[in-house]
Amino acid sequence: MEKKKITTLDIQKMKKEKRKITALTAYDYPFAKILDKTEIDIILVGDTVGMVVLGYKNTLPVTMEDMIHHIRAVKRGVSRALIVGDMPFMSYQVSVEESLRNAGRLVQEGGAEGVKIEGGIAMRDRIRAIVDIGIPVMGHVGLTPQSVHRFGGYRVQGKDYLNARKILSDAKAVEDAGAFSIVLEGIPAELGKRISEALAIPTIGIGAGPHCNGQILVIHDLLGLPGDFNPKYIKRYADIGESITDAVRNYIDEVREEKFPSEEHSYHVEKKKHLGSA
Repeated sequence: MEKKKITTLDIQKMKKEKRKITALTAYDYPFAKILDKTEIDIILVGDTVGMVVLGYKNTLPVTMEDMIHHIRAVKRGVSRALIVGDMPFMSYQVSVEESLRNAGRLVQEGGAEGVKIEGGIAMRDRIRAIVDIGIPVMGHVGLTPQSVHRFGGYRVQGKDYLNARKILSDAKAVEDAGAFSIVLEGIPAELGKRISEALAIPTIGIGAGPHCNGQILVIHDLLGLPGDFNPKYIKRYADIGESITDAVRNYIDEVREEKFPSEEHSYHVEKKKHLGSA
């Protein structure tokens, strides 16, 4: 039976019906195929690809070409989940015109079904313009990784009254600009609850407490694959990294001990067909 495709309208309906939204990142075809077998609602092809796949220290070096390449790969493996692509650093900050052009590229060339933009009040004109040309936008406020240098690192935001009030204002600006949902990252649970109650659009938390309308994690973090960024909010549901290490070590041992390949893993030709036979 063909899977029902998730749309932005389905995501918004889930908040109204008080059903939790589930989201994960994916950056390639194999992971996309695996996630497509589940009932995950949203797959974000995040600019976190720069850190977890490409080996950068932050997301800032990620380019439009990187994002288009990885969105294409994920698109080929997904039939159900809503695919959202991150707008990388400097793809939308310069001007409204640049943001329109690059959002269009993620959809037209990559196959994204929505785009994600970091920032609140300062980005509302970009969000509104992109929505107005028919591209769904997911907002992102709180700890916005593209502002890592301004924040002085990956620090929890909204811990004092003034900063919390600013993040709430940013979230409302994103909603007013027409975004269909918003990611809340790295903020106190109490603020995540307040924003989730104040907005009509769904909130999707990552390090924002249990009261958001949904949750998102980086798939590599969930699976215990090695990385340099290990914030408090990560929960590891498996330890695939250790399993891969063990498997590779077993392979090395068997090759060196001439146990692999065995007869079971070798091809043979029939003697009468062998080149050396009469």
